[in-house]
Amino acid sequence: MIAGGEGASAGQSIDLTADRERALALTPVSRETIARLDHFVELLTAWQQHTNLIARSTMPVLWTRHVADSLQLVGLAPDARVWADLGTGGGFPGLVIACAIAETGGAHVHLVESIGKKATFLREAVHVTGAPATVHAVRIEDFVDKRPESVDVVTARALAPLPELLRMAYPLLKRGALGLFPKGQDVAVELTEAAKCWKIQSSLIQSRTDSKGQIVSVRGLEPASRAVASKLQKRGNQP
Repeated sequence: MIAGGEGASAGQSIDLTADRERALALTPVSRETIARLDHFVELLTAWQQHTNLIARSTMPVLWTRHVADSLQLVGLAPDARVWADLGTGGGFPGLVIACAIAETGGAHVHLVESIGKKATFLREAVHVTGAPATVHAVRIEDFVDKRPESVDVVTARALAPLPELLRMAYPLLKRGALGLFPKGQDVAVELTEAAKCWKIQSSLIQSRTDSKGQIVSVRGLEPASRAVASKLQKRGNQP
């Protein structure tokens, strides 16, 4: 697979074939899913020439750094049907998850992205892949306030430090959604900071694509004190 527009100069191409093979070895998926992901990557590389969807430095490892990193979340909630991805950006992890669960009955992914250009890209990506997803071009706070009645899993990748992330996801988590949040090597520090505001039922899962990365799995979340709970009520779920 050849990706265009992210080399030393505009229009230069990068061969992603080897990286694609490594990614699919790490996170095997069906042929149908691979076809959807190929369409998605082709669209993303075309858009990347004029719209910054992912960091330029990660373009040569798009499949392992972004696609496989997103795919690994699916296996952590194999029975989940409805997902909500906060701050989807260039489609990670939400659009990739939607491609992976497209053949599952009742599957749907809510992609929340307030930046107009990125939301436009996501709508086109949903169209070309046929992924079961809806793009919500709104602020995260507005989405969770008008959240769907049932969300099985809430995700967010490279969006915010964990304390802020938990604040944004709290309306979904308190209704029973599982939180899956990929984090880097500073996850212990973020958990310590989050514990100042929250009582967290969580576990850490080693990333399959990054030796220094871990995924924070949150199965329960409550304000750490009455003061925090009061702030949640007064400030629209902001501790």
